[in-house]
Formats: sequence, C-alpha cells, structure tokens
Amino acid sequence: MTLKISIDAGSSTAPYEQLRAQISEQARSGRLPVGQKLPTVRGLAEELGLAANTVAKAYRVLEADGVIETRGRAGTFVAAAGDAAARQAATAATAYATEAHRLGLTRADALAAVTDALRAAYGDGDRDTP
Repeated sequence: MTLKISIDAGSSTAPYEQLRAQISEQARSGRLPVGQKLPTVRGLAEELGLAANTVAKAYRVLEADGVIETRGRAGTFVAAAGDAAARQAATAATAYATEAHRLGLTRADALAAVTDALRAAYGDGDRDTP
C-alpha cells in the first residue's frame, strides 16, 4: 500500500491541511493500514514539492490526533487511529453539549449550530469525508 497525496497549489486550503486531511482519510479508511511506515518528512516534502516544515506541521497535527505515531529513529507509522479519533470526537461532543446547555440553548438550537459548523467544515455537498 502506498501513500497517494495530491496537493492543489491553487486551493484556498493550506498545503499542510491538504496533506493532513488526505493522510487522515486514508488511514481511517484502511487504504493506509495500521503499521504502514510513512515517508520521512524530508522525503515526502521533496516528493510533493513542499517545504519540509509544511510536512512536519502536518505530521505533528496527525500525531496529536492519534492518526500517526513516531517511533524515534525507526520512523513514522500509521497508528490505530479509529479508537483515538472516536474518543476525541466524543470528548469534543460532550464539551459542546455541556457548553450549549450552560448557555441555555435549546436542543434544536444546539443541533442547528453543529449542523452549520459541519456544513462549513465539510462543504455544502453530501460528502462523508473531509
């Protein structure tokens, strides 16, 4: 299985975010299996024509999200991210629900705010992935 990344230089989305989103989606979908070794920061930067700092930033965010893990000199690998992502989403949802309740929002208003935020994040289409 190989990493397939396409960076759109004309996109309004920052290159590091495009890279982060594509690696995350491929890892969560299983196209990048758990344990798959990823290219080095410098290697991937060279391959994609990006600055090494851009790739390093994407890798840092992916590691913080639990999608990848760095094993010292052995390299960077796809982590078992499904559970980590689900835990983080549940924590964020609980925090949001608590704050919405504290603010006195109705359930309908709280759900409308989430729907608007998801529409903004995912776009107006019916896509299920970022």
